[in-house]
Amino acid sequence: MAEVEGEWDCITKSPLGEQKSVFTIKRDGDTFTGTNAGPTGTLDVIDGKIDGDTLTWKMEMKVPMPMTLDCKATVEGDTLNAQVGAGAFGTFPMTGTRRQ
Repeated sequence: MAEVEGEWDCITKSPLGEQKSVFTIKRDGDTFTGTNAGPTGTLDVIDGKIDGDTLTWKMEMKVPMPMTLDCKATVEGDTLNAQVGAGAFGTFPMTGTRRQ
């Protein structure tokens, strides 16, 4: 089981270009809460689940338009690799490195 808790420096490659953020994970057993904070604001983790080294969660984006993002990530050591699903806009890769 991967250690997922902490802060991660992330980059999401979206149609608006690379979006930098800090993804914060607070583990509670096989669930987690947290935030993803970037230039367009802070999104709360909704329905965060942990299954081994895999995380799944949702976020409610407000800017530039309201939509629910469906996210799935794999954690390996100090590296996080994720896919952010944005409905009709497709899926975007998100990579992260654990903050020391």
